Parts: sequence; C-alpha cells; structure tokens
Amino acid sequence: MEKQKEHEIYTDYFGKYVFSDVVMRQRIPEAVYRDFRKTVDEGLPLTIKTADVIADAMMQWAVDNGATHYTHWFQPLTGMTAEKHDSFISPAGNGMAINEFSGKSLIKGEPDASSFPSGGLRSTFEARGYTAWDCTSPAFLKHDASGVILCIPTAFCSYTGFALDKKTPLLKATESVSKQALRVLRLFGNTTTKKVITTVGAEQEYFLVDRDLYEKRLDLGVTGRTLFGAKPPKAQEMEDHYFGTIKERVACFMHELDKELWRVGVYAKTEHNEVAPSQHELAPIYTDVNIATDHNQIIMEMMKRVAEHHGFACLLHEKPFAGVNGSGKHNNWAIATDDGINLLDPGSTPQENAQFLLFLCSVIKAVDEYASLLRASAANAGNDHRLGGFEAPPAIISMFLGDQLTKILDEIGRREQVKPTKKSDLEISVATLPDLPKDATDRNRTSPFAFTGNKFEFRMVGSSASIAGPNTVLNTIIADTLEQMANRIELAKDFDKEVNEIIVEVVNQHKKIIFNGNGYAEDWIKEAEKIGLPNITNSIDAYREYISDKAIAVFERQNVYSKEELYARYEIKTTKYTKTVNIEARCAVQMAKREILPACIAYSTRLAENVNELSNHVSEATLKPRADLLNKYVSLLNKAEAMTEELENKLDTISQTVETDFYATAVYYRDTILPAMETLRQSIDELETMTDKERWPMPTYSDLIL
Repeated sequence: MEKQKEHEIYTDYFGKYVFSDVVMRQRIPEAVYRDFRKTVDEGLPLTIKTADVIADAMMQWAVDNGATHYTHWFQPLTGMTAEKHDSFISPAGNGMAINEFSGKSLIKGEPDASSFPSGGLRSTFEARGYTAWDCTSPAFLKHDASGVILCIPTAFCSYTGFALDKKTPLLKATESVSKQALRVLRLFGNTTTKKVITTVGAEQEYFLVDRDLYEKRLDLGVTGRTLFGAKPPKAQEMEDHYFGTIKERVACFMHELDKELWRVGVYAKTEHNEVAPSQHELAPIYTDVNIATDHNQIIMEMMKRVAEHHGFACLLHEKPFAGVNGSGKHNNWAIATDDGINLLDPGSTPQENAQFLLFLCSVIKAVDEYASLLRASAANAGNDHRLGGFEAPPAIISMFLGDQLTKILDEIGRREQVKPTKKSDLEISVATLPDLPKDATDRNRTSPFAFTGNKFEFRMVGSSASIAGPNTVLNTIIADTLEQMANRIELAKDFDKEVNEIIVEVVNQHKKIIFNGNGYAEDWIKEAEKIGLPNITNSIDAYREYISDKAIAVFERQNVYSKEELYARYEIKTTKYTKTVNIEARCAVQMAKREILPACIAYSTRLAENVNELSNHVSEATLKPRADLLNKYVSLLNKAEAMTEELENKLDTISQTVETDFYATAVYYRDTILPAMETLRQSIDELETMTDKERWPMPTYSDLIL
C-alpha cells in the first residue's frame, strides 16, 4: 500500500511543468491537435490560426501554474542558453489589463542579435535576429526567485537567414539522417516506418565543492578551474570514491535535483560517485536527440541552482583540479525507427542481420573518414586539459566494437563463411548466485567511440559543452554515408549482392578505425600514427577541420551548414579559446600578485625573523636546517615573482599588438601563454607545500575535494 502511495505521488509531479503532447491535447480542439501533429510528424507548415489556438492554450496552462512571463528559450553560439522575458500583460482599456499571447508571438520573437557571437555573419551595428518556435521540443516552466517563466524552445537565426545557434544545424542534420536512413529501409522492404530518429542519453559528470570555500577562490569563480593547487596527500589513489557510499549532504542535493528535473520532464535515471573525490555523475534515459540536447542544458543549469540550496558550488569544467579525474559528458548515440526498431541492435545473430551490418558499416565508414571532424566537435580549452588523462579517452579517434563483432567483420572482410556465435552465460561459481547472461561486448573506457551493445558511446565530449555540436556532426556524416550506400543499392540489379559488397568494402577500407585495446598505451599511439589515424592534441588545430574542403563539402551536401556558417563557427571557437586562456592567465597574475605572493613574502619574513632569533642561541650546525629552509623558500618565491612578471609581460605584449589574425593570436596563447602559466603554477604549488597552512591565502585541494 505504501509503495502504491509513493508511486501515485511520483506520477503526480513528473512532467508537471511541461506543456506536453498530452497536456496540449487536453486543452485544444481535436482538429487543431491533428493539424499540429502534421507539422511535427510530416513537416507541414503551421497555420497562424492553429498557432493562435495553441498559444492561448499554452498561456492559460502557464498562468494556471503561476507564470506571469514567457521567453523564447534559445541556444546561441556561446554554448549556453539565452532568454528575454516578456509578460503576458496587454492593455484592455480603461486602465485595465488582460493576459494575451498570440500565435505570432509564439512562432516568432526578435531578440537583439548584435552582441551574440556571430563570427562575422553579423556586424555589431546590425541588431536584428529572430527566434522561431521549435514545436518538436515541448515548452516548460522555469521556477526561480523571480517567479515562474514559460520557456519556449526556439531556433535562432540572423536577419539574413544564417543560423546563429546550435539547435538549427542539429535539426537539419537530424532531418538529413532520417531522410537517408528511410531510403535504406525502403530498399530492405520496410514500408511502415515514417521517420528515423537519433536518440541520445548524455551522461553528465560534475564536481560539488563547499560554497564558502569556492567563494574564497578567485580562479574557481572566474574560470571554473583551479589555476593553482598542490596535490593533496590523498586523491583518488585508493579508488574508494568510485560508486562509493554517497554522503548524506550530496544525496540530499541529488534528491532535490531529481525532483526538479522530473517536474520539467527530464528522465534523470542514474546517479553515483565518480572516480575523483567530490566528483559525481547523473545519467538520463535516452530520448530524441533534439530533446536530449535541450534537457542537457536544463540539467546543467539546474545543477548549479540546486547546488546553492545545499551550500555547494557545482563545477562543470572539464578539469577543475589538476592530477585527478576530469569530467566528461558521455554521449550515448543510437538510431531507431519511429515504430521502435533500434537499427543498431545486432539481434541474436548479427552475422545474419544484413540491415544491422549495413547501418553498423555506415557508422564505421563515417567515423573513419571524418575522425578529425568528430575530434573538432568535442574540442574546447577545458577539454585540452582532460583528454588522455585518467578516465578520459585519448585524442586519437578509434572505435571499439568488441571481440564478437570484430571477429564477424574480419570474416566478412575475408569473404569467409561467417561462423555462428552464441550468447554465453557468465559463470560466477558461487552456488547461491545465478549465472548471468554475458553481453556481446565488454566495455573499453579508453575508447573515444565505443559500441556498447545497441548504441555508440562518444566519450570525448567535455562536461561543460553543449551536446548539439557533436551530434550535429555525427548525424551529418552518417547521413552522408547512408546516402552513398542508398545511391549504390538503388542502381544495383542484385540487391543482396550489392549490400554484401558494400559491407565487405567498408570493412576492408575502414577497419583501421577499429581498436579494442588500451587507448593509453604508447604502442597504440605509435601504431595509430603508422596507420594514418589523426592525433590532434589541442583545440586550435582541431577547429581548423571545420573549414577543410572535406568538411565544407559534407555539410553543404547535407544542407546543415553553409560555407559561411562554418567559417563563422571556426572563428567563434578559435576566438573563444583565446578569450578563455586570456581570462585564466590574467586571473593567475592577479591571484599571484594580490594574494599568494604577499602571503609568501610575509611568511618568508617570519621565517627570517625566526632564524635571526635563533642565531644568538644555537650553534651554526643546529641553525643550518632552518637557514636552508629559508633559502629554499626565498629562492622559490623569487622564481614565482619572476614568473608572474614574465607572464604579465607576455600578456601585455599580445594586448599591445593589433590582433587582426585570430588564428595567430590563439596559437600565441596556446604556445606561449599556457606554458608560462604552467611554469608559474609549478613554483606556486611548491610554495604551497612549504607554507604554514594558516598563512596560505586560499583553500587548498585538501580543503576542497576531501
């Protein structure tokens, strides 16, 4: 009885603040609902008459739930979300007012576009931009101290029609992969599927630190990561945090976070401690890629807000603490039909499933041919500190398939008769425990792109990033590969023979991308270079892939990005890298000059006074250790002062030049500023280990993550 009561309470509030398909259908006439579904399902234009009815129903529902304002909620090229709040209020005459929301206001908004990143697509003085209602992602209510806001997911474009957001290209890529996948399915005799969808479940890693300590660290507040910090006596060496018992305070945060996410329809499912101390993970159930992208933005925003309720600060930076596990966002990607068929499910006999093998080969071919572009999609300044460290995959793109699938593909490539494979049980050899069904593949935590049974896990995406970019690339390159395959099969006289030939060709031409071993091994790095797999170790080099002839061609073929839009994104990403490192470097200089060096000077003075006081009372031999300590400390302090001045001079040098070449400027920050920051850090971190804890001016790693 108690379980039933809990279930009823849960279902009462899941999706409570979502204008879902069910809610809409309850509040609008059936004929209007059918017209709306034709827009969503078939891409037919939405009439203003239909929009008016939906807008009024949406407003009434929002007002019933306490809303006074609405916003077109969009995702500009900052990587975050944006919103402009408008009230529902409208003059009614005689000094009175009414609530009003028209179909026109629902469909289109006009935020100022001048101050968002545009990469030259817009001039600063040209302000007009448009938001357009994305009717495939439901509106929802956001509650905060200001009240209740109706959030309407929208696309964002310029007056000239260029996409200025992350949603528009994602929607285009999703339509493209659906179109080409449908062509392939029709060739296999499928006449019932109307649409193919890509689904994503984005695991979100994050750190929680005490809010009071966070506010005492300028670097955490300004950059999201610690620019200084000596390694603590114990970090993650004992491997006792991963999946360990969740501390009660953290569990309370997770409980509230779950409830808040469930209310806005986010399928928050799994939560646990991650590898590093104070690091955790939340994993939602997979859903349509567009909705999953919106949900992940909601998750990140909600994490930060709920953390404050529990005296925490939530850190989403890819590497907030040096020397311990960084945070990623594992992007679990699959492709399925609208009637529930997972096209990446091998079934019980994958070697006999030609449709599965063809779709699998489309992914293999796409990932191999566009490995550098996939790497670019996961690049940012924070991720450069993470990739290749601890749980993060290396910068080399490879694909893990597991022994069973690899064996099948090898036999196909050799045109041999594929031997049947049987699922086996995992024998635990304990009488009271059952034998477990054994999965077809193991898991490879060092693989950037791993097959996990019926989906692929792209593990390279950074924790602070929007998943829109990586999934736009994935959908585009796989759509292009499927189109090539469909073109061949449609022209073939023998369907079975052509399908088999395509699979054999893909296996033999692209099997180099398949690697089931240890991605951290030095031998693999050498082997990857030998067989021609790119190893792009930094974002600046990765970003240039967006403007390669190959990338421009595939994006234009699939009508996802124009050449102008790609060059704009290249400039935006490169410039953002420069700004990020510049902010970090200036923050490091300020912390050193205003906090750390003064504290160290004061402590060195105290050490000197102590040596002087003892010199009249003890022998020279007895005094020597104290004097040596003072000399070493002062030497380190002098070095830190010199490194601070050097870093400041290097920053001043670039700021005094005319930065007309954004690429050259970014290279300067990568090759000159970052190494100077690291050299300064080494000196200051060593000073931290020698300074009286009470005199160190900020919380240490031991304070923050233990």
